[in-house]
Amino acid sequence: MKSCEITVRVRYQETDQMGIVYYSNYFVYFEMGRIEFLRNLGISYAELEDEKVFLAVVDAQCRYRSPAKFDDLLVVNTCITQLKYTRIEFCYEIRRVDEEKLIAEGSTMLACLDGERKPMVIPDKVKKAIDSHH
Repeated sequence: MKSCEITVRVRYQETDQMGIVYYSNYFVYFEMGRIEFLRNLGISYAELEDEKVFLAVVDAQCRYRSPAKFDDLLVVNTCITQLKYTRIEFCYEIRRVDEEKLIAEGSTMLACLDGERKPMVIPDKVKKAIDSHH
């Protein structure tokens, strides 16, 4: 299964008073990884939305293993675990660049919606791009 890695530097505003990344920011890192994963397949979120195709998060999970702190350089590894009729599931792992220790891991399930925000079949060009890289 193909994956995509990006690096993210923890910014001060992403931390709490203890200097630890606030829990909701991991979902922002997941989103950054997901967008780059699709971009690497030639799929642009902006172009999909121009075509009235929307990918909405319908489920999100995160398991926190070790704290990330201000100024840490993190690697976000993203992959697709399921491609269904109207849904795509992504998985994520976050580590520090210089360590193997797992910081966080999670998943998101995205539903494909049309311009009226109703479920739709994932467009062929998206399925083909994902299938060709699995």
